[in-house]
Amino acid sequence: MLNAAGAIVALLMIVLGGMASAGELRCESISSPALGRDMAFVVYVPDGYQSSGLQYPVLYLLHGAGGDENSWSQYGRIQEQADKLIANGSIPQTLIVMPGCRECWWIDGAKDKAETAFWKDLVPAVASRYRTIEARNGRLFAGLSAGGYGAVRFGLKYTDQIAAVAALSPAIYATSPPEISSARYQPPFMGADGKFDNNVWASLNYPNLVGAYFKQPLRVPFYLASGDGDKYGIAFETALLFKTLFDKQPDMTELRIVDGEHNWVVWASAIEGAMKYLYRFSAPPQPSPTNSSVAPAVVAGRR
Repeated sequence: MLNAAGAIVALLMIVLGGMASAGELRCESISSPALGRDMAFVVYVPDGYQSSGLQYPVLYLLHGAGGDENSWSQYGRIQEQADKLIANGSIPQTLIVMPGCRECWWIDGAKDKAETAFWKDLVPAVASRYRTIEARNGRLFAGLSAGGYGAVRFGLKYTDQIAAVAALSPAIYATSPPEISSARYQPPFMGADGKFDNNVWASLNYPNLVGAYFKQPLRVPFYLASGDGDKYGIAFETALLFKTLFDKQPDMTELRIVDGEHNWVVWASAIEGAMKYLYRFSAPPQPSPTNSSVAPAVVAGRR
């Protein structure tokens, strides 16, 4: 049996060991020509990144319509979850990038050119600041609600750039958003008269993309999840997307309908299974061809 001093030493070793394996969160921003303003983002950086010299896969996590770059770290416990999954070997060491673009739905909409900003401004900036794997198998996507809408669109549209996608409670209404959806009163889907335009919605939504997706040779694995009590009817919409994809790629599409609503209880719980799925299709960290160091970003500290 350990004596008191031995117990204290053992406890300290456990605590210090946990601290040593913990990643950190960094707050950054870029000047985005596409948006005409700065775009903020938070990066999860795994333990040992600065000294490893390795290139890392990147998971882009998209927030919902009312969120920002801090949503996943504040409410989704992403730092804690990533630390745990890396420590137990469920996923490899990875970078996780959480951009902020409130009410943009990750499209080139009536107000913000958010899709262009993401691909032309953010992705190159991340590659220039961090050692990332720039091949297709180095880039993963996940999002919730409006972010799930964005992740689904990106997976169907940018198949040569994305290894796998997870969409949690995705706001992907196949025909038209319900009256209570924020899609009806936020800028991305407004017509010239400043009102919601269902034609704009239909032109941008996933049913308009699946035809071209299935005509090209690449397939993107999809992990879909929704709460069964989602008041926006998203469980049904998620199942409909699942059926659309499963009919053509049954071995690369998974669905989870869980007990819950449209909230962080569902999303913070579902992201663990989503990440385990996504990283099945990701490259592990690998030696950098140049082994060049990247200047450290501003550290915001652990949250």
